[in-house]
Amino acid sequence: MPNMNSLDNLLSQADISTKRYREILKSTQKNIRQDFYDGNTVADLVHQRATIIDKILRKIWHNFFPHKKTDIALIAVGGYGRAELHPASDIDLLILLETENHSDYQAPLEQFLTFLWDIGLEVGQSVRSLSECVTAARKDITIATNLMESRLLTGPEPLFAQLSDQTSPEKIWPSDQFFEAKWQEQINRYQRYNVAFYNLEPNVKGGPGGLRDIQMIGWVAKRHFRANTLHNLVSHHFLTESEYNTLMSCQNFLWKVRFGLHLISKRKEEQLRFDLQQELAKQFGYQENNNHLAVERFMKDYYSTITEVSRLNEMLLQLFQEAIIREKEAIKTIPINKRFQIRSNYIEVTNDEVFRNYPFALLEIFLLLQQHPHIKGIRAQTIRLLRDHCYLINDKFRQDLRCRSVFMEILRQPAGIVTQLRRMNRYGILAAYIPAFNKLVGLMQFDLFHIYTVDEHILMVVRNLRRFSVPEFFNEYPRCSEIHQTLPKIELLYLAGLFHDIAKGRGGNHAELGEKDAFEFCMHHQLSQYDSQLVAWLVRNHLLMTSIAYRKDINDPDVIHHFAMRVGDQTRLDYLYLLTVADIRGTNPELFNSWKNALFSRLYESTRKVLLQGLEKQVDQTTHIQETQNVALDTLKELSLEGSLIEQLWSNWGKDYFLSHTADEIVWHTFSVAKSTPDKLPLILVRQDTKQGGTAVFVYAKDQDGIFAVTTQLLDRLGLSVADARIMTTDDGYTLDSYIVLEKNGGAIHNDIREQEIINLLKKYISPPNLKLLNDNKRWTRHQKLFTGKAEITFSQDEKNQRTIMEVHCTDQPGLLSKVGQTLVACKINLKNAKIATFGSHVEDIFYITDANNQPLIHQFQFDQLKETLCNYLGKDSC
Repeated sequence: MPNMNSLDNLLSQADISTKRYREILKSTQKNIRQDFYDGNTVADLVHQRATIIDKILRKIWHNFFPHKKTDIALIAVGGYGRAELHPASDIDLLILLETENHSDYQAPLEQFLTFLWDIGLEVGQSVRSLSECVTAARKDITIATNLMESRLLTGPEPLFAQLSDQTSPEKIWPSDQFFEAKWQEQINRYQRYNVAFYNLEPNVKGGPGGLRDIQMIGWVAKRHFRANTLHNLVSHHFLTESEYNTLMSCQNFLWKVRFGLHLISKRKEEQLRFDLQQELAKQFGYQENNNHLAVERFMKDYYSTITEVSRLNEMLLQLFQEAIIREKEAIKTIPINKRFQIRSNYIEVTNDEVFRNYPFALLEIFLLLQQHPHIKGIRAQTIRLLRDHCYLINDKFRQDLRCRSVFMEILRQPAGIVTQLRRMNRYGILAAYIPAFNKLVGLMQFDLFHIYTVDEHILMVVRNLRRFSVPEFFNEYPRCSEIHQTLPKIELLYLAGLFHDIAKGRGGNHAELGEKDAFEFCMHHQLSQYDSQLVAWLVRNHLLMTSIAYRKDINDPDVIHHFAMRVGDQTRLDYLYLLTVADIRGTNPELFNSWKNALFSRLYESTRKVLLQGLEKQVDQTTHIQETQNVALDTLKELSLEGSLIEQLWSNWGKDYFLSHTADEIVWHTFSVAKSTPDKLPLILVRQDTKQGGTAVFVYAKDQDGIFAVTTQLLDRLGLSVADARIMTTDDGYTLDSYIVLEKNGGAIHNDIREQEIINLLKKYISPPNLKLLNDNKRWTRHQKLFTGKAEITFSQDEKNQRTIMEVHCTDQPGLLSKVGQTLVACKINLKNAKIATFGSHVEDIFYITDANNQPLIHQFQFDQLKETLCNYLGKDSC
């Protein structure tokens, strides 16, 4: 701790220079930093820093304002008023004047504030008279709150007493109005953070469950009960001693995190950014174990803490509401059964022994909330009893037929499933009933793909599944909603959602481990063998559809038939399709864009068609191509295109082209190419492709080395992401390159000017002899710099189609596709097709390639050369 006696001796000197004050501030800050790293209690440090600033401010103030002044005071407000200062906290001051005549003190105040600035002490100050303070506080609840926490630093006590009196609940903001305003303030704050307790880069101060939630409790307690400390709530019977200790433990943990944030960032950083999470985890001594990174273990503790704060905040605010708002209301209870009743639209137990006498009521209360949707929630005292009786949920409880039946009834209800599952999770009931779920609570995955903790992700998936059944959301994913209505047993879908990631973090294949858990749970809950096997199959295969869509060419009938064989029947396909869409949306809603929606829809419909025809009737590639050409030919003839011209063009386009494109695309390309002339090349076509879920860009040009590299670089320059690329070359040396591109928001282009911009730029730079790469000056984002890792480049053979598959798994970076294109040119490799998949900061791209003679790569030196060249383009530390 900084030596206070030493500080007092320094400040006792008559004349201290600006330089000396700077040294004092620097020295005390250095000491506090070292004390923190030495493991001293953060609560002591935040108060210690406030004390240091108090002493310095008083000393400086008295240099400009003599002690005898009775009409001006220096007052600490806000967090500084509570004597809580973190390393970079705001030092908020109120300079209180007795009268409204500011001019008398204008010169010395300017000198005082300038001096503070000169010594490096940045403060936030307001200069107000007593009447101005009252007026401002009456208009603004934030100002009123700051004044309520004010603390006299120096000046006349009578003047400060007048301020306290004039801004008291008897004069402005009576307790009920203050409470309602602050509660609404919290609601608005939650909305700013999307009510996400498990934001991956949370705000430790203002985010849900953060320090502001604890301060909210303190403000109401101080306003209504005149409580100077949170411990006063124990004597007022709003908190038990145990709950108070829990609240203080949470506050100390969050203080420790915030203190560390300020020290590491060297500024008032309140957001727990990814890079800072890693540093804090290391600083706090977290260690990596077999299944979890150190940062994941640290963040699990963080999320557990804010969840606990949220529970206590919810319970206390409801108790405050009853004491402050409803104290004069007539008490009216409506019985539900002998265990529960409704009081003021909240459900409560009929007596404190209900859960002890009827343990199954720990689940029943949530079912009753579903069956009585007018009930607003659970009364605070009953929440406390719920938490206190969680220990009753043991093996005997889980064997109880009543408990098993109630849990399944919760999943079968027509409404309120997600709301109650989330409530059960918040109160610890869900984790107690499903022990495997307990390991997932607050468990994060340190990447940009999974934006929720695992438990929140699971509940988001169930929420998405449930949303398919709600009429007001039918417009979001109409086909999914349509399929949802045909499912024979909806609860099986919700069980699959609840268990699909239940084994995350255990090590091993979580889908296989989860399959076993799901089957045992279903059989234990008296589901039939068939239903239990269906849920288990869905859990084991919940990534199957994603793998096929992202990694295979779903235009290939053999791929679709193989997938249909894996699925087996229409019922499984329906359940799997809905689970897949809900899972991806529940991982990161922003990543499930229109292209992905269309991709999975096409896979579903193609597979559905195969299942309807019968798995024994496999359509080969030749038949598929012939059928596609016939459909396209009929349309082209309607457009008055001569058959001989069509045949001439198609004879050079090769089977891969017709296998990879729909009849509609073939018509678009054929008609446009037929109408073009060599002097008009390159031909660039752009249109919105609703079937593909994005904007289609078609490039028909004389083939040149590097055309893919330049095209993808130009699209990247335009702020477009390439979702799909099909790269073909005709037998007579022209490109038939098709791209599906998306705006950065994941949507298609809906602007003619934007489409023309694409056409103009591509025409300019891929026309011979202008084909060349532009200077690469695009910067890496903060997240790209942080989530770096070694690139994995692997090769396999697509023997049926006589081509080699190159898979590139690496950190996303500016111009990645262009760098792959440059690599292929340098190694004299032809690109035939590409599957582009980005998962947050990680990409898993697949490229179908051949050598210069259109043969698959077979020699090791070819693979080695490709890998070495690509690594050079990606960066020396990338592989």
